[in-house]
Amino acid sequence: MTKLDIDFCGVKFANPLVLASGVLGVTAGSLARVVDLGAGGVTTKSLWRAPHPGHKNPVMFGTEHYFMNAVGLSDAGLEKGIETLTELKERTDAPLIANIVAGSIEDFGAIAESVDILQPDIIEINISCPNVESELGKPFACSCQDAAAVTKVVRAQTKLPIAVKLSPNVENIVAVGKAVVDAGADALTAINTVGPGMRWNIDLRTPLLANKVGGISGPAIFPITVKAVYDLHAALPDTPIIATGGINSGRDALEVMMAGGTLVGVGTALYYHGDGFWEKTKQEMSDWLDQNNFKNLSDIIGLFHKT
Repeated sequence: MTKLDIDFCGVKFANPLVLASGVLGVTAGSLARVVDLGAGGVTTKSLWRAPHPGHKNPVMFGTEHYFMNAVGLSDAGLEKGIETLTELKERTDAPLIANIVAGSIEDFGAIAESVDILQPDIIEINISCPNVESELGKPFACSCQDAAAVTKVVRAQTKLPIAVKLSPNVENIVAVGKAVVDAGADALTAINTVGPGMRWNIDLRTPLLANKVGGISGPAIFPITVKAVYDLHAALPDTPIIATGGINSGRDALEVMMAGGTLVGVGTALYYHGDGFWEKTKQEMSDWLDQNNFKNLSDIIGLFHKT
């Protein structure tokens, strides 16, 4: 069985599958349980400087093809987040990615400074959530200048590796990727949810989400993820990528790594496959690597660019 360990920004992961932000891990216990189930690392839900209520229920629903959510980045605030991070570091040695979010550039710097004290392995900057525009305006990821400004202020507060989470809902994701790397980002996360989208109940004439619109994830967006990761790796081959968005199997994980991903973010797949997804997917990946005579997982990263 081929080993699946991988290096990302100098951090050692037992396997490349990491829990994406805001999916299951809202407490230290739930995040630690994901590691026990087989994840190589975990990402916290988006941490705000102050408590953030998010949207009213219903906030999510799914079909066999896609999932929609309008949770609205709900969070109890930095004080509770620090408590969760502290407990989690006591529970597991697996790599921890702390996801941070803010409504202003100044707040990004403040929360980065506080989170840095706890020394997670990586800080992920969420500048790309598509379902809070009515509250916060266009995401920072929609502007190269704004995305770079956020990156610079976070870079000034920490020496930890920084990954910036990019949006697919832009004209040129590569331009934004280059801007944040030039501003000091060590890595990229691609992509966040697509949209926002909308669905209604035609019998009741009511929207299926209380917020009316929500971000789209799941299998339907996987081709968008592959294209974004491929383009980013082609333009920035030395910048590692957390590839996330619609990964639903071991073959999907391998495909997005061959497009240029180093880690693979897992989210909606857990809705479709449950707790067994982690071990099943790792086995699928290892079996394929064995059958195709790959000795090291790192050998497949960016393979599509070499053909």
